[in-house]
Amino acid sequence: MIDGKIGMGISTALAIAIAAALAVAANQQQEPSADALGKPGSVVEKAQSKIPVPLSAKQYAEKLIALPRASELSRWHDVLTQEPHVAGTPGDMRQVERLKQAFESMGLKARVEGFRAYLARPISATLEIIDGAATQESAPVQNTNQAGNAAPPTRKGVLSLSVNEKNLLEDPATAHPDLTYGWNAYSGNGDVTAEVVYANYGTQEDFDKLKALGVDVKGKIVLARYGQNFRGYKARFAENAGAAGLIIFTDPGDSGFTKGATWPSGGGWANDACIQRGTLNTLPYPGDPGTPGVYAADNVSREMPQNLDLPRIPVQPVGYAAAGAIMARMKGVDIPDPSWQGGLNFPYRLTGGNNLKVHLAIEQERFLGGSANVLAMVQGWRRPDEVIVVGCHHDAWGYGAADPCAGTICLLEAANCVAQLTKQGIWPERSIIFAAWGAEEFGIIGSTEWVEGHDNEMGGKIVSYVNLDMAAMGPNLSFALTPELTQVAKDCAAMIPAAGDPNNNALSVMLSNNKSDTLFGTLGGGSDHVGFVCRMVVPAIAISAGGSQGSSYHSNYDTTAWYRATVGENYEPALMVTRATLSFMALMSNQKLPPYQYSEIGRLGLKALDGLMQLAKTDQEKSTLEILRPMLITLQTQGELVDVAILENHPRDMQSEQRLLMGIRKFTKAFKDDSGLADRPWYRNLWVATDPSNSYSPSVFPAIQQALQAHDTAGIEAGVAQTAAAIQRASTAAELMLQGLRASNVLGQ
Repeated sequence: MIDGKIGMGISTALAIAIAAALAVAANQQQEPSADALGKPGSVVEKAQSKIPVPLSAKQYAEKLIALPRASELSRWHDVLTQEPHVAGTPGDMRQVERLKQAFESMGLKARVEGFRAYLARPISATLEIIDGAATQESAPVQNTNQAGNAAPPTRKGVLSLSVNEKNLLEDPATAHPDLTYGWNAYSGNGDVTAEVVYANYGTQEDFDKLKALGVDVKGKIVLARYGQNFRGYKARFAENAGAAGLIIFTDPGDSGFTKGATWPSGGGWANDACIQRGTLNTLPYPGDPGTPGVYAADNVSREMPQNLDLPRIPVQPVGYAAAGAIMARMKGVDIPDPSWQGGLNFPYRLTGGNNLKVHLAIEQERFLGGSANVLAMVQGWRRPDEVIVVGCHHDAWGYGAADPCAGTICLLEAANCVAQLTKQGIWPERSIIFAAWGAEEFGIIGSTEWVEGHDNEMGGKIVSYVNLDMAAMGPNLSFALTPELTQVAKDCAAMIPAAGDPNNNALSVMLSNNKSDTLFGTLGGGSDHVGFVCRMVVPAIAISAGGSQGSSYHSNYDTTAWYRATVGENYEPALMVTRATLSFMALMSNQKLPPYQYSEIGRLGLKALDGLMQLAKTDQEKSTLEILRPMLITLQTQGELVDVAILENHPRDMQSEQRLLMGIRKFTKAFKDDSGLADRPWYRNLWVATDPSNSYSPSVFPAIQQALQAHDTAGIEAGVAQTAAAIQRASTAAELMLQGLRASNVLGQ
């Protein structure tokens, strides 16, 4: 209940809206039916009849983390990087078969779940400088008039620029015929010749700065460097500003020679030809562009392609050799401040001048293509209807040795270790699904389709999701997670050795390396956890390790040769990530209650509220936001009481147990609102969603944040009311847990 004092200074309409929302929240606290919780079905089957020897969570974890082998991780790497396997290609479907065979070789039953999604493929790309200062190797171009007579030259010179990486003698894999030139999926088709404008990182703030400086982008080809935001928003912001085309380049100041030696010249950083590929999809939902909210089966009704808000301007990614050839010729306005200067050794400028033009021509085909998710399950022997899902995507822009296979190898080795113990009669108490997702690179498609297709069946059964995308990239372990998993993440890291340092556990190294007041990150966007967190609303964690000196991200150089030279041949980071995954699974599986921490969401909610207060400009906005503070303080206090009481572990009668279990279920789903966010209804989690202007970043309290940034008073009030109802649901669930635990305490005295 909202304290009466909170309502002072806010509108009557807002007070009524919050009261109505809390009433709805109270009604939603009814115990779900058995059907709503899900019956054993196509995903979770009946457990084996033979009861294994029971192990504690710690005992099970210790057995599991002793099993991974570096030699096996290296072998899995060779299996998965035999050829390029872009989603929708024959190589992709061969990768699906390899994964199926890998799971079956462990003795697991594998299932392939196909889907058809709206994908893209490159046809042709041309990038040329048209400049009177072109080099002698450029050829003059003449136009011919209708009579066939040669017209006077309209261009002084043409210099073709490379849109592909060089083949490397040091790495024969880079000459594979199925590797493509650099491209950005879902680019618009077009053939444009125009002057150029440099837009720094291509953020909305950068385009606003150009406008404030009087630099007109309309009809120009924009150059923007990778970094700071998702590439798709660079294209969207450029298009919105009126640009005719976009060139996105890797800058050496971000991931090239200024960082260290480049590949293959003694280091792993991007050389001047290295090109980052990637999708430009910024639709307000992940998954197949044509089937939002619905599984992308063969016969499903789809959105018309022309109605999809995908890029309309041509977009081309390049390395810094090609970008530098353009930018070195720019003679116009100086950059506004040093933050716009990159790593190339000449002054960056905003405009190219009238004599410098660039010709950009892109042709892609958008098509309905097939891919698949590959899943294998180890059934739990005690609680088979409660499920842990461990996933990583399998598609790549080339070989994908780093992205995704540095995570996929950990997925396979973790599955292999769990399977090995089942042959000894040791099974997890909860079921574990291992999933290799398809078509993630085009917009998190495979995992999203699985969530949309299995939400009714699995939404109430999944106790946690683990994501391993591109996971083993260096010695520094890190987690990004939802608040409930904070303590179990610490516990799992404390059980495993740090990479290459058996004398220290991974948690102690994480603590010593941590430079902020928060040890773990907040899950945002950009990978396969999005459907589980933002739509299904289940606790989730992304396990990864970084710190290697180099980058081959989304390039043709992402091969095992690069990986082993840069990350290492000993596979110590992959061993650590695999052990962390196994330790986490064991702790989640073999405890009677899922080891959630209930106080963190209140604590982190208060921190997020402080961040929102910094965005508020008026007293009314601040007063509206402050409604949430006492509710979050109460929720944190209740969570702390629950955390302490669960640790005391008093015996419980059946009624107390049911209250506790019911409270846990309600708490984990408290922030789920099936109506979704007002502007993005696919997203149903009121705690966190992807940032609407940068798909990689998280937006905590998303129903409020975007309205607050726009200073939309009605939107802020609606978002606060919606969020307040979710906090109240969590508080009611915490009270239900406390009722069960207090009764247990009486029994234990």
